[in-house]
Amino acid sequence: MKILFISDVYFPRINGVSTSIRTFVLQMQNLGHEVHLIAPDYDVVTEDEAWIKRIPARSIYFDPEDKLMKYGEAVKLLPALEQEKYDIIHVHTPFVAHYLGLKLAAQLNIPCIETYHTFFEDYLHHYLPWMPKSIARGIARMISKRQCNAVDAIVAPSNPMLDVLRRYGVNVLSEVIPTGLQDSSFAAADGQAFRLKYGIPLDRPMLLYVGRVAFEKNIDFLLEMTKILAEKRPDVLLVVTGEGPAEASLHKLAKTLEIEKNVQFIGYLDRNKELNACYESADIFVFASKSETQGLVLLEAMAQATPVVAIAELGTASILIEGKGALIAPDDTAQFAERVRQLLLNPEHRFELGNRAKNYALDKWTATLQAQRMIKFYEEVILSPSSPRQPYLKTQLDPVKG
Repeated sequence: MKILFISDVYFPRINGVSTSIRTFVLQMQNLGHEVHLIAPDYDVVTEDEAWIKRIPARSIYFDPEDKLMKYGEAVKLLPALEQEKYDIIHVHTPFVAHYLGLKLAAQLNIPCIETYHTFFEDYLHHYLPWMPKSIARGIARMISKRQCNAVDAIVAPSNPMLDVLRRYGVNVLSEVIPTGLQDSSFAAADGQAFRLKYGIPLDRPMLLYVGRVAFEKNIDFLLEMTKILAEKRPDVLLVVTGEGPAEASLHKLAKTLEIEKNVQFIGYLDRNKELNACYESADIFVFASKSETQGLVLLEAMAQATPVVAIAELGTASILIEGKGALIAPDDTAQFAERVRQLLLNPEHRFELGNRAKNYALDKWTATLQAQRMIKFYEEVILSPSSPRQPYLKTQLDPVKG
């Protein structure tokens, strides 16, 4: 099968969408399929450019990490894309990529499907602070419904996320297919060396957050929880890795809470060289985001036998099972802190829970299994009658040209 992915983000931009794309592409290639990707040009060459078509992009003033592809430049690829004879188009983001995917699918006369990676209802108001939250949520729901019903099929990373889309009124063909873990996520790593590199004592109790440092990730909850925990465990350390727009706010909060000695911001880590060791170095992985469509970092931590304490909402609820490598905590900083404290007090339980975590990740969440499911879904979509797109295209494509 020949597949065209289109996304508004990809490496070197670090986030869950980039990770998901690379994971699926590598597995599909291993299964004998050919995959190409259209993505923004960040003026940085990545290690896997051979199958990527980079599109000139402009900066986004309120989100300097990202770039917006120039729609007009992407459309210029159409004659070359027609020669590729793709079987299906798979869109991964709802911005320029969405409209480009619809246009190309119509002109190439092939199906277009889209993965709903991001829970925008719980995301948009963070980036439009001048807009009342209720209005931002309503706009997000309206746009999501409209866009999802415009494609031939939808992929949701979890059952709870698909349930949300159904409540919006999304009625196209759909399937739940999460992103799986590559074999490299299970590779042995040296957590002690990681601690030594970053000046973390080997015997210091270490909590870990990995991910984009963004407002919707609810990292401020983790800092407030750490404040409570430090009253009984003054030696506890919360390590926050990643980069994002909430960094300055979180540094300020740590100072306000007077826990600067209990929080260490590490920044970006190289996925191939340091990330496994980072997971392995932690005593507990902590997570409080309530807007995840899946929560891949939870599985990555589990793959390194690191137990998880987390709030289980939306996509994370489809991953986390009490006792299967994780303890589920309520949305309450004091009760969350107590679950963490009890686990720190019991190293035998922590070790056992970590082993269960790794076995659970191996049994249920490998990338090969999920890629096989995705290919099967592509075949189902290709064989099914296409959804009518022409009326939508005529009214929706022109505004995004640039």
